[in-house]
Amino acid sequence: MLLIVKDIRKSYATADGPFTVLDGINLTLDAGETLALTGESGSGKSTLLHLIGGLDTPDSGQILLNDTEIATLDDNGRAALRRGTVGVVFQQFNLIPSLKVADNIAFQARLAGRHDPAWTAVLADRMGLTKQLGKYPEQLSGGQQQRVAIARTLAPKPRLVLADEPTGNLDEATAATVLDLMLELVAQTGAGLLMVTHSQALAGRMQRRLHLRQGRIV
Repeated sequence: MLLIVKDIRKSYATADGPFTVLDGINLTLDAGETLALTGESGSGKSTLLHLIGGLDTPDSGQILLNDTEIATLDDNGRAALRRGTVGVVFQQFNLIPSLKVADNIAFQARLAGRHDPAWTAVLADRMGLTKQLGKYPEQLSGGQQQRVAIARTLAPKPRLVLADEPTGNLDEATAATVLDLMLELVAQTGAGLLMVTHSQALAGRMQRRLHLRQGRIV
């Protein structure tokens, strides 16, 4: 089992008192498995992804990744986790504007000490970016920038890929193409994929799906 989430709870302080975002979440994910997480805005999907990615810590419960409990790691440990074990595709591309496409793709892998020029070239080719490698992010379309972000995430060959609305900025046809490539590349690397999406069509492409409502899986 690659990922085990046990009874995760998370609340945030508000002027009216604590607001519960996640209320006892349980899920598992095997290596090589794909899982869609759906739900209305505000249901806690992105919060859960951030907790699994070590970007935030739960109030209670356990998140085990490769038998390592993420909540027990310090800031450096969680940063190391994101560099090498977990890859995150955000809604925003978060590309580095001063770096060309080739260096953006390689950036995460270099941080992890796992830069593989041959694998980077494969990613660029499969994402249709070979002719864009010498350009800067501002010279690309939104769809091209999203493909760069996905390639960057896959470059270190993470064990777990977390994708938060990875095609949310794309038109339907481009979204389908990007998801095709993402599923293919994840299958090649044997990574697990947990994707947050509002799209029932995209969720239907995954092996399993879970639905969040008001902080609970229903």
